[in-house]
Amino acid sequence: MNEPWGFIDTGYNSASVNMALDEALLNWHSEGKIPPTLRFYGWSKPSLSVGHFQKAERAIDFENVQKHGCEFVRRLTGGSAVLHDDELTYSIVVSEKKEYIPSSIRAAYFVLSKGILEGYKQLGIQADYAIPEKRQERTDVCFEKPAFYEMVVDGKKVSGNAQTRKQGVLLQHGSIPMSINKEMLFDLFKFPSEKLRGKKRNSFSEKAITINEITKKQHTYDDLKKAFHKGFQSELNMDFIPLQLSDSQWQEVHDLAKTKYAVEEWNLYHQRSV
Repeated sequence: MNEPWGFIDTGYNSASVNMALDEALLNWHSEGKIPPTLRFYGWSKPSLSVGHFQKAERAIDFENVQKHGCEFVRRLTGGSAVLHDDELTYSIVVSEKKEYIPSSIRAAYFVLSKGILEGYKQLGIQADYAIPEKRQERTDVCFEKPAFYEMVVDGKKVSGNAQTRKQGVLLQHGSIPMSINKEMLFDLFKFPSEKLRGKKRNSFSEKAITINEITKKQHTYDDLKKAFHKGFQSELNMDFIPLQLSDSQWQEVHDLAKTKYAVEEWNLYHQRSV
């Protein structure tokens, strides 16, 4: 891409702060305050994020969300619900006007996910792009089915991504799990019966796999940060410069978290408009 990109690792934060920071990066880039930016982050508590248009009250078992001590947040991006726990999460903000950003969401996934693919290779994992053969049945659980150009290993999904475009800026973020707590994951959703919940939980291992399962090693946030930083840098030719947020920018993020992403009106009853 041959241009300076900002890079920031914001470490572990609450679900509301994480989503507010992604939106703030989008806003700042649209205003010309920051360059295109890659961000890495984690979650201070297990957190369930739902897609912008997802009907959370229909799909999510909020009693069990509370029981497991999970945080809950609605993303700015589309897609299905994701349990963020033992993982590295990334986000990218970049202008749609860049010549290397295709106009279609699917093609842009392909371009930007080259960094993800190379990151897995840095960990000794031979991942590949998912290319679903036919239109898939919708699922509320993100990792049950790969979308176009998400990463798979032996046909099993290993990472999930979501994207939106606003104010002339593309925001893509994604979950790269080291492990997944399947007991917790399937407790967080409503099912017609416990039998079906158990069946879905038992079949999940046939549909998804994690870095620790593939490598038979316990990885850390820093392991993944190093691998995927190198993946994006080498495969997308990103020239990174450290990005540091000012106190006033952090205040803006916390204000947005408090007034939007920590508010039930957004998370539960948000009027999902296009």
